[in-house]
Formats: sequence, C-alpha cells, structure tokens
Amino acid sequence: MTRKQRQRFHMTAVFITLLLASSFVIVPVLWMFSTSIKTMEEMFSLPIKWIPEVISWNAYKRIWTDYPFGRYIFNSILVVSGATLISLLVSSLAGYGASRFRFLGRTAFLTFLLITQMFPSIMLLIPYFKLMKTFGLINTYGGLILAYISFTIPLASWLMLGYFDSIPKELDDAASIDGASRWRTFWQIVMPLALPGLAATAIYAFIVGWNEYMFALVLASDPSVKTVPVGIGELIGQYRIAWNDMMAVSLVVSIPLIIIFLFLQKYLVSSLTAGAVKG
Repeated sequence: MTRKQRQRFHMTAVFITLLLASSFVIVPVLWMFSTSIKTMEEMFSLPIKWIPEVISWNAYKRIWTDYPFGRYIFNSILVVSGATLISLLVSSLAGYGASRFRFLGRTAFLTFLLITQMFPSIMLLIPYFKLMKTFGLINTYGGLILAYISFTIPLASWLMLGYFDSIPKELDDAASIDGASRWRTFWQIVMPLALPGLAATAIYAFIVGWNEYMFALVLASDPSVKTVPVGIGELIGQYRIAWNDMMAVSLVVSIPLIIIFLFLQKYLVSSLTAGAVKG
C-alpha cells in the first residue's frame, strides 16, 4: 500500500468514525422532529412510521396558544441569564485571586469549592427550600438565581482558575511597572485575554441553569415564575402524554443553547496569549 493510499484509508476511517459518532446525536434530534410533526393517529400507529405521511404543525401552534410556554421561556431566559452573568463575575474574581495571590487558606478554599460539588442535589433540596422560605424568596426570580449560582460558581471558579494560570504573570508585572492598579490590570489586560475561558464558563453556567428541573419545580410553583423544564414536565399527565407537543417545545427551547454556542464557539478554540510574552 502506497503512502497516498494509506492516507486515503486513514481519512476514510476517520470520516466513518465521525459519521457514526454524529449519528448518536443527530438521529434522536431527527426522531424528535419527526414526532413533533405527526398527527395523534400516526404517533401511536404500528408499525412505527419514521417519516410521517401527513405533516402537521399543530404541535408548534399549541405550545404558544394552549400552553403558557412564552412566559416559561421568558422566565428561563431572565433567570438563567442573570445567574450566568453573576457566576461569571464572581468566578472570574475568585479564579484571578486564587491564581495571582498566595494567601492563607488558599488550598482549603479551593478544596472546599470542589467538595461542594460532591453532594447530591436532592440532599440539598430541603435546606434550600427552608432558607428560601425564611427569606421570602419562594416563587421569586431572585430565589431561583441564588440557587443556580450556588451550583455553578464552584466549578466555574475552577475553570477560570485554570485559564488564568495559563495567562503569563509577566503581563501583570509589566502593567504594574507602567503604573496600572491591580483592578485596571484585571479588567483591561487580563480579562480581554481570558475571553476563551469566559466563553467556556458561560456555556457551562447557561446549560446548567437552562436544564435545571428539580429546584425550579420546588422553588417556583407559581406559573408566573415557572421555567421551561417545569413546563415540559407538566405535559406528562396521569392518563396521557402529549408526545408531539413535548417534542415540539423541546426543539424550540434548544434554540437559545444553539445560538449561545454558535456565538461563543470562536472563543473556545483561540489562544489570545500566543506570543504575548517574548521568550
């Protein structure tokens, strides 16, 4: 086998592998879309019809007319965006401080952040509910935001710490020599270079909040503050499950995640510090 043939065989093998791996993601999405445009008769017909004979868009109409998903989506965007922004701010400060300073209790602080991720969420549900009820935060946006940032800040701080460690400290020293304060160095020099890390952290925080169900179900029972996952769960009735409606709304609410990822993905693969410090 010649070198050119080996290269062609290798590329073919890589293509087939990627195609098979992609099918694990694409096929379920296609099946969701197929279910969402089926009529009730075709949805329960046997044998299973992968491609519906009659295309019906009624499920996409019902999620806006028969259910308050417009309100649920607004609530989710408001709560998750607020939680993501706060998580980014706090985790950036915590990660930068842990990266640039050596203070008493630093190791214990970082270890504590990791330990908080070891507890099952269900174990914290009752304490969270009692605290929120004590402070009058049940059925409020603020209560949900506080709950969400408590999930995301610990790991987000570690993500930002790892990225700040990759940014040369010589940049801080050079800024200090030029007379820049620590705050100015952080906001005007280090943070622009940390955009890829911020993007990864933002995606993580947004996905965690957008998909969270259990705490939203307990802390927000009022329809005016319910989020999308809770609304989707309510489509499961005692005697009937609205599969086509559920698939339709699931596809619709995945659009914000896709937009966020497409907008931030360019920052995930770039290294803005390349060549920033001369050897």
